[in-house]
Amino acid sequence: MKRLFAALIFALATTPLHASDALKAVVTSYLDIQAHLAGDKLDGIKPAAQTIGQQAARMGATGEALVKAAKGVEQAADLNAAREAFGALSDAVIAAGNAEKWKDAPDVRVAYCPMVKKSWLQKEETIRNPYYGGSMLTCGEFKKK
Repeated sequence: MKRLFAALIFALATTPLHASDALKAVVTSYLDIQAHLAGDKLDGIKPAAQTIGQQAARMGATGEALVKAAKGVEQAADLNAAREAFGALSDAVIAAGNAEKWKDAPDVRVAYCPMVKKSWLQKEETIRNPYYGGSMLTCGEFKKK
C-alpha cells in the first residue's frame, strides 16, 4: 500500500500541469516582479523568479523559455541587471499568454516602453514602468494583447 501511495504521489508530482494552471501561477509571480521593479526594489524578486521557474518546468517543453528567462532574473546581481533580464522574461510570459489566448489571465494588460523598446504585463490602469521606475515610472503606453 505504501508503495502504491508513493508511486501515486510521484506520478502527480512529475506530471506536467495543465498549461493554463501553470501560466496563471507564472503570471501571478511575474506581476510581483513587475511591481518590485517599478518600485525600484530588488528585494523579493528572486523568490518570485524561482516560483516562475518551478511552475514553468512543470509545463514541459512549452515552459522551457520561461524557465530560462526566470533563471536570468533570479541570477541578477543588481537592479539594472534585473531590469535587463525582466525584458526576456516579459517576452516569454507574453508569448505563453498569447499561445493560450489569455484564458486564465484576462485582466492583465500589455504595456510598452518606447525608450527601451520592451513590453511588460501589468494589471493597473496607470502605466508602472518596471524598466525605469522613479521619475520615468509612467513612461510607456498600453498595447493590445
